[in-house]
Order: sequence, then structure tokens, then C-alpha cells
Amino acid sequence: MIANLRRTLIMKTLTIAAICLLIFAVGSVVNAQPPAASPTPRAADPKDVSSIDAIMKAVYASISGDAGQKRDWDRFRSLFHKDARLIPTGKNPQTNVFGGRASTPEQYIAQAEPYFMKEGFYETELARSVDTYGNIAQVFSTYESRHAPSDKTPFMRGINSFQLLNDGTRWWVLTIYWQHETPDNPIPKKYLKNRN
Repeated sequence: MIANLRRTLIMKTLTIAAICLLIFAVGSVVNAQPPAASPTPRAADPKDVSSIDAIMKAVYASISGDAGQKRDWDRFRSLFHKDARLIPTGKNPQTNVFGGRASTPEQYIAQAEPYFMKEGFYETELARSVDTYGNIAQVFSTYESRHAPSDKTPFMRGINSFQLLNDGTRWWVLTIYWQHETPDNPIPKKYLKNRN
């Protein structure tokens, strides 16, 4: 009887191990698949990509609007390099580990659109700190987010870190990497005023 019980436990353990390996293998194959191809973006409006100032304003304008207002996603797509990433950061409330999650512009659209259908969202630039070298630029853009332009106080603030590339004819967004302000991590005063 003990031998049968032992044999049953061993078989159950092996079965569970096999299922775990199968789940891991399937997950690895799924995660290894390349992301779905983005639609070919329309050509950018030259006014949107002619300068750092222009492309920054175009990004903020393309994501801002009233609840239920369809964003101009084609304009948004036209600002981003084909290999661009958007990376929100934050602390996992269960583990308290701080991390980031990269997504393509297309994934960002899929994640943001349902929220924008329910909530007004206006993100504006409060201050900008720019460093350039040759054809690359790093821009710390301090932002404020409101549900409506008339809201007196923002519901959120933070810093967007833009990495931009000029290919000789226009500016492209390569990365937007951001962190929201929290009570224990206020925005430093130096990022509340413009620096070029």
C-alpha cells in the first residue's frame, strides 16, 4: 500500500512537472515571436518633424483630447522611428521592485485607446531640458496631465525622457521613457524650468 501511494505521488509530481515544462515551452515560443508589424505610417507633416520643438509639441498634441475623442493615431505613428519604444516605469505594489515595460507605438495605442475613450486626457509640457550632440538629442520633458484643459490642478506630473534622432531630413522619436512624480519622489526644481 505504501509502495502504491509512493508510486502515485511520483506520477503526480512527474505529471505536474511535465505540465510546467509545457507551459514554459509554449510561453517561450509565444514570447519569442516578433511583435506584430505596425501599419505603414503616413508621411509625417514636415511641420511636425522639422525641429525638436515641433516634434515634442506634436507628440503631446497627438495623445491629448476629450473623453471619447478619437486621437489622430496616424499623426502619432508618423513621429516614431520604426524601432521606437515607449517605456513607462513604476513600482510593483506586491514586490516593491521598480521596473519598466517597453512597448511599441502600436502596443501603446492598443493600451491607451480604451482609457482615452472613457477619460479626458491632456498632457502638457511644463519645462524642457535639452542636450544635443550631432544628430541625437536627449530631452527631459516635465509634464502635467489633466482630464480637461480647464482643470486647475493636474492629476499627475512626471518626466518624459525623449531620445530623438535627426536622419538629415527630419526628427524621429526613438524612445519615450517616463516616470510619474510621487510624494516620496518629487520632481527636482532644476526640471521645473527650461534649459536648452
